[in-house]
Amino acid sequence: MAVQLQMLGTGDAHAKNYYNNNGLLLSPDYTLLIDCGTTAPAAMKAAGRSVHEIDAVLITHLHEDHAGGLPELGLLARTDTGGPIMLLAAEALIEPLRESYRKNCPSAPRYPRSLEEAFNVKLLKPDTPHILSGEITLELLRTPHIRGKDSYSLLLNSTVFYSADMIFQPELLLKLVRKQGIRTIFHECQLAGKGVIHTSLDQLLSLPPDIRERISLMHYSDEKPSYEGKTGEMAFLEQQAVYPL
Repeated sequence: MAVQLQMLGTGDAHAKNYYNNNGLLLSPDYTLLIDCGTTAPAAMKAAGRSVHEIDAVLITHLHEDHAGGLPELGLLARTDTGGPIMLLAAEALIEPLRESYRKNCPSAPRYPRSLEEAFNVKLLKPDTPHILSGEITLELLRTPHIRGKDSYSLLLNSTVFYSADMIFQPELLLKLVRKQGIRTIFHECQLAGKGVIHTSLDQLLSLPPDIRERISLMHYSDEKPSYEGKTGEMAFLEQQAVYPL
């Protein structure tokens, strides 16, 4: 099996018809959960996936649709596997993650009380390739999302760019494709309105065709059906579907 991406959900933080924009990076010997929003445990169940399959979870930033499900995941790991799984994050996110975990953790005593009790925490240095397995290499790129808050996009195996949440960065996308040889872009997309803390569809449509043809759209609203056929060369990712990288 080649490396694949299964999007557990493709919705934005307010979507009701789609789970949070979280995904599973799948390889024969390693499975990485990319972000763990509040809907992630339910999305995993809907996809027929188990916490047993997950080797690590990576958090790109601190919003609830990306990190709000960590207490539930920590509990599932403890009860279903007997021990914590690995949590990967940039050092700048660790203290905010601790605070977020404490805030979101239910009071029931069965839940691990702290981030370090729930997970084996490993820091990842940005702008540095990290070999996670024989088939998966990952690099964190700090990208803008909320002013004053750290947020990271991902380079996967030096050929795939996964935006997570970010403000439109056309120069970065051009560089990644034309100078670094990125073949595939999984990009967040705010379907309507002006992109302020997200990238809008209109902004993505302003990119050159050779960039647009590499883009698949994710992190969209419930209005997605009315935008089908209106995204140029860009296709929508579908939740639960599996995509080869």
